[in-house]
Amino acid sequence: MNRQFDIRELDQLALDLTQPGAAAELGVLALCLFAAWGMVRLMRGRTAPTGSVWFGNRIVDGVLFPVLALAFAYVARVALETTIKPAVFRVAIPILVSLVVMRLTVRVLTRTFPDVAWMRTIERSISWLAWIAVVLWVTGLAPMALDAMNEVQWKVGVAQVTLRNVVEGTITAGIVLVLALWVSGGVERMLLKNASGQDLSLRKIAATLVRAVLLFAGLMFALSAVGIDLTALSVLGGAIGVGVGFGLQKIAANYMSGFIILAERSIRIGDMVKVDTFEGRITDIRTRYTVIRSLGGREAIVPNETLITTRVENLSLADPRVLVQTTVQVAYGTDVRALQPKLEAAIVGVGRVVPDPAPAVQLSAFSADGMDLVINFWIRDAENGQGNVKSAVNLAVLDVLNAEGVEIPFPQRVVHAVISRERPGDGEADGRVPSAQ
Repeated sequence: MNRQFDIRELDQLALDLTQPGAAAELGVLALCLFAAWGMVRLMRGRTAPTGSVWFGNRIVDGVLFPVLALAFAYVARVALETTIKPAVFRVAIPILVSLVVMRLTVRVLTRTFPDVAWMRTIERSISWLAWIAVVLWVTGLAPMALDAMNEVQWKVGVAQVTLRNVVEGTITAGIVLVLALWVSGGVERMLLKNASGQDLSLRKIAATLVRAVLLFAGLMFALSAVGIDLTALSVLGGAIGVGVGFGLQKIAANYMSGFIILAERSIRIGDMVKVDTFEGRITDIRTRYTVIRSLGGREAIVPNETLITTRVENLSLADPRVLVQTTVQVAYGTDVRALQPKLEAAIVGVGRVVPDPAPAVQLSAFSADGMDLVINFWIRDAENGQGNVKSAVNLAVLDVLNAEGVEIPFPQRVVHAVISRERPGDGEADGRVPSAQ
């Protein structure tokens, strides 16, 4: 009987689509889509926000376009319901609803997990499920499918669970978690916008806490929607506690260390640090690990526990200024006292050298070939490299030495030669060969 009703309903829908009123509905639907397109274009401006969930990369591939189109189409259907029997809108509105769901989930997940390889599989799965739901809704088979899922039942403890409960709860859970990710991502972007230095670390920990709270609340709501009794989680919490105490203690320690680092600000994003033999600038602090990028472009992923329990050299914790040294050798006989202020004045003129503390030229040693001068100067931006500024200082020193006629000595060796004169025949007597004169 239900099957015959569905067949008659499909026949009636096909008949309604051939009526003259369907052409008017198509025209009104086209106007709705054009109005949504124009509104999105006006709102996004000439340049779309990069990676925006609402606008997308183009006008029609964000969430805002199908949402506006759905709103306009629904208003048009209500307005025309008294004059035209809906046929086109009966098909268009479910399609727009499914398009909103697909765009929302795909956009949010892609932005939250940009480099995950299996995101393409999730996108296709969501699209297939959405289109299957549209087909069931338009053909009138949705009630039959729901009744059939109600007949599939099983017991979980003392509760009776149906396949329909599981499907509806899973869909609800997915929507709630996607919304939680979306909201937490928006809050994180707002907090981290135009932040730097100490302020960046504080905002980073606030964003991390907001995301954790929202995801936890979304997970609890999702479990409740599926039909899981939340009071049973106390047993699960005890099991998790035992697992953390044994197998997951390192992971838990890294997460706790991440919050400690962000809270006490002993290590901040942008600091130049040296961990073991690796030196670089901190580019990101996550809850489990910290990313350190060397000046050569290599990146090290350091567990947060390592930064808490081992010795870390922070070049910019209290003061961003860093001492850099270089050496030069001058020949004996050079007037070092007169040369020192000239070298110091030339070094101050190098772009990245800070005037306070002032550069200093010191006579450090008397070597075999000349006198060793150590040049000390300070820079404030060690993250931009030390080799380039040291090269600029060496060139400035070389210019001063050339201008003053100061010699940079070559390696010298003094050889003492002893030449003895021997009588003819002496060499033959003792077996020695006379040296050539």
